Amino acid sequence: MQADPGPIGGDLSHEFINLADAGESDVFFDRRWLETDIPVIDVDYRCDLEPIFQRWTASYAATDEKHDAASCPIPEAELLTARGQEVGHIFYFGDKYSRPMQALVAGPDGAAVPLQMGSYGIGVSRLPAALIEANHDDAGIIWPESVAPFRVGLINLRPADARCREAADDLYAKLRGAGIEVLYDDRDESPGAKFATMDLIGLPDQLVIGPRGIAAGTVELKHRRSRERPGDRDLSKAPPA
Repeated sequence: MQADPGPIGGDLSHEFINLADAGESDVFFDRRWLETDIPVIDVDYRCDLEPIFQRWTASYAATDEKHDAASCPIPEAELLTARGQEVGHIFYFGDKYSRPMQALVAGPDGAAVPLQMGSYGIGVSRLPAALIEANHDDAGIIWPESVAPFRVGLINLRPADARCREAADDLYAKLRGAGIEVLYDDRDESPGAKFATMDLIGLPDQLVIGPRGIAAGTVELKHRRSRERPGDRDLSKAPPA
């Protein structure tokens, strides 16, 4: 959406905003944005990108610094306001910096012209906050699998028990050997504390090993997002994640 370029300057600036109650600023936008399907598309960046730009800037959207109620083109009944988190920012500088730096190139006629400059920034430190805001419940984070810091959380309920420790260590090694990143909780804590911690961290799946499972030769599987427990898995057929 339209944004103030701030001290960086330039003639044009847009922010990529994730709507969130915990956002740092107010944003104003056309109600139609909530009904817009945003498909994942392949873009040929060698082609004319103007139609794409026009498509995604046709509907009104502006940060609080750029929004002017008096000149807003959207009827009040169709204008929504919300809180938003900035996750990316792009700027068009034109020749603001290239001209004073004498950053020149030869044009079609051979004459020297200043470079046209732009900046395209993804807020790497902002993305985790935006992801968590969009993926959580009352127990904690729910990481999407594509960005989860670990794929699986492995919980050993009874690390002082030799059989539990041996089975958990073996499963950990098998998961790692299969290329699955694992966060292994073998702390001397109560089961409830371990479950709460693993839910708070929010890895996609949890595997739980305890004395009853060892006796049956199974490991319990829990999906964090759905909270479903689809049943025990055979330890001998690991990795079960």
